[in-house]
Amino acid sequence: MSAPVDPTTTSAWARLSELADDFKPDLRAWFADDPDRAHRFSYRAADLMVDLSKGLLNASIEAALLDLAEEVGIAERRQAMFAGDRINVTENRSVLHTALRLPESASLVVDGADVVPGVHEVLRRVYAFADQVRSGEWTGVTGQPISTVVNIGIGGSDLGPVMAYEALAPYRQAGLECRFISNIDPTDAAQKLDGLDPETTLFIVSSKTFTTLETLTNARLCRAWLLDQLREKGAIGDDGASAVAKHFVAVSTALDKVAEFGIDPANAFGFWDWVGGRYSMDSAIGTSLAIAIGGDNFAAMLDGFHQMDEHFRTSPAERNVPLLMGLLNVWYSNFLGAETHAVLPYSQLLHRFPAYLQQLTMESNGKSVRWDGSSVTTQTGEVFWGEPGTNGQHAFYQLIHQGTRLVPADFIAFANPAYPLRDGDTDVHELFLANFFAQTQALAFGKTADQVRAEGTAEAIVPARVFEGNRPTTSIMAADLTPSVLGQLIALYEHITFVQGVVWGIDSFDQWGVELGKQLATGLSPAVSGDPDVAAAQDPSTQALLAYYREHRRR
Repeated sequence: MSAPVDPTTTSAWARLSELADDFKPDLRAWFADDPDRAHRFSYRAADLMVDLSKGLLNASIEAALLDLAEEVGIAERRQAMFAGDRINVTENRSVLHTALRLPESASLVVDGADVVPGVHEVLRRVYAFADQVRSGEWTGVTGQPISTVVNIGIGGSDLGPVMAYEALAPYRQAGLECRFISNIDPTDAAQKLDGLDPETTLFIVSSKTFTTLETLTNARLCRAWLLDQLREKGAIGDDGASAVAKHFVAVSTALDKVAEFGIDPANAFGFWDWVGGRYSMDSAIGTSLAIAIGGDNFAAMLDGFHQMDEHFRTSPAERNVPLLMGLLNVWYSNFLGAETHAVLPYSQLLHRFPAYLQQLTMESNGKSVRWDGSSVTTQTGEVFWGEPGTNGQHAFYQLIHQGTRLVPADFIAFANPAYPLRDGDTDVHELFLANFFAQTQALAFGKTADQVRAEGTAEAIVPARVFEGNRPTTSIMAADLTPSVLGQLIALYEHITFVQGVVWGIDSFDQWGVELGKQLATGLSPAVSGDPDVAAAQDPSTQALLAYYREHRRR
């Protein structure tokens, strides 16, 4: 793999630096001087309409950003990713989440083997199993059909499935609930198990290696709960092997460990080392989602992913939405000083989408070393955060509108509500979307002192009521939040993340930063349990914290 291009050495970077030095955004004037601005900076990508016209973007900036993309070799690295080249250099792996959604008729040969048949073989098994659970054919040890599925996983084995389960609530099968256990805090398992009937509960343990500390700890807690509850009801005797086999399945490739746990390896669904955890929800990791919404809807979601993949792979640079959005984020963070990025879905169904994007973007691009091992030459990564509108309007929008920090924001909305309700004669969805449209308008154009005075405001209060505007937003809309559209949205942000990573020269597909804390926790565990020698080996701050814990822990 060739060394990354240092973006700061390119002529495009120098030009962008010059543009930033003299940059005085004036969205009011830009729209007034260019009646075609909204049209010129609006794009279609699959079923998404994306409006960048309220961003801090003009023709000169766009041209320089597109030149930057060419100079750092985004197109070449994109082709390498789609072809299965090992662009995850620190782990020597291909990066092929895009293969998970290739149609069955496609072919992709990697290391001498076509990966597409294997992908679809796993999908067929997942769909068949989902059909068994949904139809009631799969039963628990007492012959009762399953009514609750509990997914046990963490990170990419949790954030994607739970986000999509919430987002696609209208597509779930009635009478079939999914719950998700991720945190090793025992509260999580205790609360999620509360009220469940062991006879009708199915657990999915999602861990590729079947060694993830949090996941396996929670899996053992759930197994003990299941067996204790079934014995208490007189449903099983001392031997619980048949119960585990009927109430546990796995998403894993470690079939020996799966069998050791008590799960029938025939009920284990695998995936590949070229699928990173945060890119895996459209693999067998999504088994809980497939059970909830059915195989046809899951397949529609995969098709949505693929549509955005093809848009990113084939669209010309000047109309390529993931490319443009990724480059625009580089402009904001590297040249205008933005450190965070808000994602504000005007859809309650997407309330977990910002949290999902936090892992996708920050675990991917929160790096200080480039893919050749050299130090980065720029700021990298953005702090992604957000909440659904209109909740956020009553929480943090104050800072976005009138604070001193630049916070680019992506607003997401849908023309049609999942649950059309009326308040008398008022269409509540239209009231909701009026806020969506108004917020991007207010952030772009603000409110001048003269406008405030014209409302009769006392002069002493005028400065507090002025909105300077020129706060950048991107508006993303679709007709409906369907499985396909959800797939398109996820893939859009996957490719935005890729673009930024290439510009910064980093490997967006490893995550070594999550390892050190886990290693230290393993070594610290004896000290937490009271080992004085291990405690004495810690730094003074940790020793004091351990002492406080030991003093106050009730047994």
